[in-house]
Amino acid sequence: MKSFRGPGLKEGVRILGEIARSTGLPVLTDVHEAAQCEVAAEAADVLQIPAFLCRQTDLLVAAGRTGRAVNIKKGQFVAPGDMIHNLEKVRSTGNERVFLTERGASFGYNNLVVDFRALAIMRAMAPVVFDGTHSVQQPSAANGVSGGQPEFIPLLTRAAVAAGIDGLFLEVHDDPANAKSDGANALDLKLLRPLLERLLAIQAAAK
Repeated sequence: MKSFRGPGLKEGVRILGEIARSTGLPVLTDVHEAAQCEVAAEAADVLQIPAFLCRQTDLLVAAGRTGRAVNIKKGQFVAPGDMIHNLEKVRSTGNERVFLTERGASFGYNNLVVDFRALAIMRAMAPVVFDGTHSVQQPSAANGVSGGQPEFIPLLTRAAVAAGIDGLFLEVHDDPANAKSDGANALDLKLLRPLLERLLAIQAAAK
C-alpha cells in the first residue's frame, strides 16, 4: 500500500500525450481495468495488459475494441501454448494488432526463470517481445516488494535476440536505486546504448 502508484489516470494520460507530441514517438502504457482502456487510448499507441491480468476477458476485449495495438504480457503462471486463448479474446473484436511478451515463469517462490522455448511457441501465434528486465525480477522477495538481479539483463537479452524475437522491452532508469517503481530490476541508462549495439549485432548475425 505504500508503493508509488503513479499520478492517477487523468494526469497520467496527459503526461503520456505530452510525451507523444514532444518526441513524435509511439507510446505504450499498462491498463489495469476495462474502463481505463478507452481513456488511455486517447494518448497511447499501445495498450499493455500486465502479466497478472493477462486472462481477464473484459480487459482484453476492452483493449481490443479501442483499435490500438495490444501487448499481452504472458502471466508467470501461464503455459506459452495457452496464450492462444488470450490472443483470441483480443482478436474477437476484429483487432489483429496484438503481440505477446515473455517475462519469465514462476520458479518456486520469489523467483522467475526464462524458458526460451516459449519464444518459439508464442511466435507461431503472434509477434513476440522479450521483457529483459521483468524476467530478472524476484517477486515479493524484498520485504513485500520485488527484488531483482539486473546483472543478468545482458545475458538474457542476448539469448532472446539470438533465439529470434520481434521486439525488446526494457525498463531503464538513470538512477535505478531511487526509481519509484521496479528499480531493483531496471537497467541503468548508461548501459543501454552498448547493450543495444551488441544486440543489434547479434540480430544481424542471426539473420
